[in-house]
Amino acid sequence: MTTPAQGLHPHVLTSLGLAITAGEYPPGSVLRTDELAERFEVSRTVVREVVRVLETMHLVESRRRVGVIVLPTERWNVYDPQVIRWRLAGADRPRQLRSLTVLRSAIEPVAAGLAALNATPEQCRELTEQALGMVATSRGRQLEAYLVHDVAFHRVVLDASGNEMFARLGDVVAEVLTGRTRHQVMFEDPDPAAVTLHVQVAEAVRERNAARAEELTREIAVGALKELDVLAP
Repeated sequence: MTTPAQGLHPHVLTSLGLAITAGEYPPGSVLRTDELAERFEVSRTVVREVVRVLETMHLVESRRRVGVIVLPTERWNVYDPQVIRWRLAGADRPRQLRSLTVLRSAIEPVAAGLAALNATPEQCRELTEQALGMVATSRGRQLEAYLVHDVAFHRVVLDASGNEMFARLGDVVAEVLTGRTRHQVMFEDPDPAAVTLHVQVAEAVRERNAARAEELTREIAVGALKELDVLAP
Protein backbone atom coordinates (compact mmCIF):
# COMPACT_ATOMS: atom_id res chain seq x y z
CA MET A 1 0.00 0.00 0.00
CA THR A 2 1.30 3.46 -0.90
CA THR A 3 1.49 5.90 2.00
CA PRO A 4 0.91 9.65 1.57
CA ALA A 5 4.63 10.30 2.10
CA GLN A 6 5.56 7.83 -0.61
CA GLY A 7 3.07 9.49 -2.94
CA LEU A 8 4.73 12.87 -2.39
CA HIS A 9 8.24 11.55 -3.02
CA PRO A 10 8.12 11.61 -6.87
CA HIS A 11 6.66 15.13 -6.89
CA VAL A 12 9.40 16.53 -4.68
CA LEU A 13 12.11 14.60 -6.52
CA THR A 14 10.96 15.81 -9.93
CA SER A 15 10.53 19.40 -8.79
CA LEU A 16 14.02 19.56 -7.28
CA GLY A 17 15.62 17.61 -10.12
CA LEU A 18 14.15 19.93 -12.73
CA ALA A 19 15.16 23.01 -10.75
CA ILE A 20 18.76 21.85 -10.26
CA THR A 21 19.31 20.75 -13.86
CA ALA A 22 17.73 23.98 -15.11
CA GLY A 23 20.22 26.03 -13.10
CA GLU A 24 17.71 27.49 -10.65
CA TYR A 25 20.08 26.31 -7.94
CA PRO A 26 23.60 27.13 -9.18
CA PRO A 27 26.54 24.92 -8.18
CA GLY A 28 27.47 25.58 -4.58
CA SER A 29 23.93 26.48 -3.54
CA VAL A 30 22.95 25.17 -0.12
CA LEU A 31 19.59 23.41 0.21
CA ARG A 32 18.34 23.08 3.77
CA THR A 33 16.13 20.17 4.76
CA ASP A 34 13.79 22.19 6.97
CA GLU A 35 13.27 24.85 4.30
CA LEU A 36 12.55 22.24 1.62
CA ALA A 37 10.13 20.44 3.93
CA GLU A 38 8.27 23.69 4.52
CA ARG A 39 8.29 24.66 0.86
CA PHE A 40 6.87 21.34 -0.36
CA GLU A 41 4.72 20.78 2.73
CA VAL A 42 6.22 17.36 3.40
CA SER A 43 8.09 15.76 6.26
CA ARG A 44 11.84 16.01 6.66
CA THR A 45 11.94 12.23 6.13
CA VAL A 46 10.55 12.67 2.62
CA VAL A 47 13.10 15.39 1.90
CA ARG A 48 15.94 13.21 3.14
CA GLU A 49 14.76 10.35 0.90
CA VAL A 50 14.72 12.70 -2.08
CA VAL A 51 18.18 14.00 -1.25
CA ARG A 52 19.53 10.44 -1.13
CA VAL A 53 18.20 9.82 -4.64
CA LEU A 54 19.71 13.07 -5.91
CA GLU A 55 23.01 12.08 -4.32
CA THR A 56 23.05 8.82 -6.33
CA MET A 57 22.79 11.00 -9.44
CA HIS A 58 25.63 13.20 -8.13
CA LEU A 59 23.46 16.30 -8.39
CA VAL A 60 23.94 17.13 -4.72
CA GLU A 61 26.15 16.21 -1.80
CA SER A 62 25.28 16.31 1.90
CA ARG A 63 27.86 17.94 4.13
CA ARG A 64 27.74 17.84 7.88
CA ARG A 65 27.03 21.23 9.51
CA VAL A 66 26.58 22.81 6.07
CA GLY A 67 23.59 21.25 4.36
CA VAL A 68 22.89 19.83 0.94
CA ILE A 69 25.26 21.31 -1.66
CA VAL A 70 24.38 21.47 -5.35
CA LEU A 71 27.28 19.99 -7.33
CA PRO A 72 28.74 21.37 -10.58
CA THR A 73 27.54 19.91 -13.87
CA GLU A 74 30.77 18.00 -14.45
CA ARG A 75 30.00 15.91 -11.36
CA TRP A 76 26.49 14.90 -12.51
CA ASN A 77 25.75 11.38 -13.68
CA VAL A 78 24.80 12.57 -17.15
CA TYR A 79 24.00 9.00 -18.26
CA ASP A 80 21.24 8.62 -15.67
CA PRO A 81 17.93 8.42 -17.62
CA GLN A 82 16.16 10.64 -15.11
CA VAL A 83 18.85 13.31 -15.34
CA ILE A 84 18.60 13.16 -19.14
CA ARG A 85 14.82 13.54 -18.94
CA TRP A 86 15.07 16.55 -16.66
CA ARG A 87 17.68 18.25 -18.83
CA LEU A 88 15.61 17.66 -21.96
CA ALA A 89 12.68 19.35 -20.25
CA GLY A 90 14.67 22.54 -19.70
CA ALA A 91 16.07 25.41 -21.71
CA ASP A 92 19.28 23.46 -22.35
CA ARG A 93 17.35 20.96 -24.49
CA PRO A 94 18.97 21.78 -27.89
CA ARG A 95 22.51 21.35 -26.61
CA GLN A 96 21.59 18.25 -24.61
CA LEU A 97 19.88 16.61 -27.57
CA ARG A 98 22.82 17.34 -29.83
CA SER A 99 25.31 16.02 -27.29
CA LEU A 100 23.37 12.78 -26.85
CA THR A 101 22.83 12.35 -30.58
CA VAL A 102 26.56 12.74 -31.21
CA LEU A 103 27.09 10.01 -28.59
CA ARG A 104 24.66 7.80 -30.48
CA SER A 105 26.44 8.48 -33.76
CA ALA A 106 29.70 7.28 -32.23
CA ILE A 107 28.30 4.14 -30.57
CA GLU A 108 25.40 2.76 -32.59
CA PRO A 109 27.13 2.17 -35.95
CA VAL A 110 29.80 0.09 -34.21
CA ALA A 111 27.10 -1.72 -32.22
CA ALA A 112 25.21 -2.53 -35.43
CA GLY A 113 28.35 -3.95 -37.01
CA LEU A 114 28.89 -6.15 -33.97
CA ALA A 115 25.22 -7.16 -33.99
CA ALA A 116 25.64 -8.49 -37.51
CA LEU A 117 28.31 -10.79 -36.13
CA ASN A 118 26.76 -11.70 -32.79
CA ALA A 119 22.96 -11.46 -32.99
CA THR A 120 21.01 -14.60 -32.18
CA PRO A 121 18.26 -15.76 -34.57
CA GLU A 122 15.72 -14.50 -32.04
CA GLN A 123 17.33 -11.06 -32.00
CA CYS A 124 17.38 -10.98 -35.80
CA ARG A 125 13.67 -11.74 -35.85
CA GLU A 126 12.97 -9.11 -33.21
CA LEU A 127 14.95 -6.51 -35.15
CA THR A 128 12.96 -7.25 -38.30
CA GLU A 129 9.65 -7.14 -36.42
CA GLN A 130 10.46 -3.77 -34.88
CA ALA A 131 11.61 -2.35 -38.23
CA LEU A 132 8.35 -3.48 -39.84
CA GLY A 133 6.47 -1.98 -36.91
CA MET A 134 8.20 1.31 -37.66
CA VAL A 135 7.06 1.07 -41.27
CA ALA A 136 3.47 0.35 -40.21
CA THR A 137 3.31 3.36 -37.86
CA SER A 138 5.32 5.83 -39.95
CA ARG A 139 2.26 7.48 -41.49
CA GLY A 140 -0.82 9.15 -40.10
CA ARG A 141 0.77 10.99 -37.19
CA GLN A 142 1.33 7.85 -35.12
CA LEU A 143 4.48 9.17 -33.50
CA GLU A 144 3.83 7.59 -30.10
CA ALA A 145 3.28 4.16 -31.63
CA TYR A 146 6.29 4.66 -33.89
CA LEU A 147 8.38 5.61 -30.86
CA VAL A 148 7.67 2.25 -29.19
CA HIS A 149 9.07 0.36 -32.18
CA ASP A 150 11.95 2.80 -32.64
CA VAL A 151 13.11 2.44 -29.03
CA ALA A 152 12.78 -1.35 -29.17
CA PHE A 153 14.74 -1.50 -32.44
CA HIS A 154 17.71 0.40 -31.03
CA ARG A 155 17.66 -1.59 -27.80
CA VAL A 156 17.93 -4.81 -29.79
CA VAL A 157 20.87 -3.43 -31.80
CA LEU A 158 22.73 -2.49 -28.62
CA ASP A 159 21.91 -5.78 -26.88
CA ALA A 160 22.76 -7.88 -29.94
CA SER A 161 26.18 -6.26 -30.18
CA GLY A 162 27.30 -8.64 -27.44
CA ASN A 163 29.03 -5.75 -25.67
CA GLU A 164 27.61 -5.19 -22.20
CA MET A 165 28.78 -1.57 -22.15
CA PHE A 166 26.83 -0.80 -25.32
CA ALA A 167 23.81 -2.70 -23.99
CA ARG A 168 23.73 -0.51 -20.88
CA LEU A 169 23.20 2.53 -23.11
CA GLY A 170 19.75 1.28 -24.06
CA ASP A 171 18.02 3.52 -21.51
CA VAL A 172 20.07 6.52 -22.65
CA VAL A 173 19.06 6.01 -26.28
CA ALA A 174 15.46 5.48 -25.21
CA GLU A 175 15.44 8.86 -23.45
CA VAL A 176 16.96 10.58 -26.50
CA LEU A 177 14.36 9.11 -28.85
CA THR A 178 11.55 9.86 -26.41
CA GLY A 179 12.72 13.43 -25.83
CA ARG A 180 13.05 14.02 -29.55
CA THR A 181 9.45 12.92 -30.05
CA ARG A 182 7.82 14.48 -26.99
CA HIS A 183 9.52 17.83 -27.55
CA GLN A 184 8.46 17.86 -31.20
CA VAL A 185 11.86 17.80 -32.81
CA MET A 186 10.55 15.33 -35.37
CA PHE A 187 8.07 16.34 -38.04
CA GLU A 188 4.47 15.08 -38.13
CA ASP A 189 5.67 11.80 -39.67
CA PRO A 190 9.13 10.21 -39.60
CA ASP A 191 11.43 10.69 -42.57
CA PRO A 192 10.63 7.85 -45.03
CA ALA A 193 14.32 7.50 -45.89
CA ALA A 194 15.17 6.96 -42.22
CA VAL A 195 12.44 4.33 -41.87
CA THR A 196 13.81 2.48 -44.91
CA LEU A 197 17.31 2.60 -43.45
CA HIS A 198 16.09 0.83 -40.31
CA VAL A 199 14.61 -1.96 -42.42
CA GLN A 200 17.89 -2.24 -44.32
CA VAL A 201 19.88 -2.41 -41.06
CA ALA A 202 17.70 -5.32 -39.94
CA GLU A 203 18.39 -7.04 -43.27
CA ALA A 204 22.13 -6.45 -43.01
CA VAL A 205 22.22 -7.87 -39.47
CA ARG A 206 20.22 -10.91 -40.57
CA GLU A 207 22.60 -11.42 -43.50
CA ARG A 208 25.65 -11.08 -41.19
CA ASN A 209 26.93 -8.14 -43.24
CA ALA A 210 28.75 -6.15 -40.56
CA ALA A 211 30.18 -3.47 -42.84
CA ARG A 212 26.80 -2.69 -44.37
CA ALA A 213 25.02 -2.68 -40.99
CA GLU A 214 27.55 -0.19 -39.67
CA GLU A 215 27.37 2.00 -42.77
CA LEU A 216 23.56 2.12 -42.77
CA THR A 217 23.39 2.91 -39.06
CA ARG A 218 25.87 5.73 -39.57
CA GLU A 219 23.47 7.16 -42.19
CA ILE A 220 20.68 7.02 -39.61
CA ALA A 221 22.89 8.90 -37.14
CA VAL A 222 23.73 11.60 -39.69
CA GLY A 223 20.03 12.05 -40.41
CA ALA A 224 19.25 12.34 -36.71
CA LEU A 225 21.80 15.12 -36.36
CA LYS A 226 20.30 16.96 -39.31
CA GLU A 227 16.87 16.77 -37.69
CA LEU A 228 18.24 18.80 -34.80
CA ASP A 229 18.86 21.73 -37.13
CA VAL A 230 15.22 22.71 -36.47
CA LEU A 231 16.42 23.71 -33.00
CA ALA A 232 18.81 26.44 -32.02
CA PRO A 233 22.41 25.17 -32.04
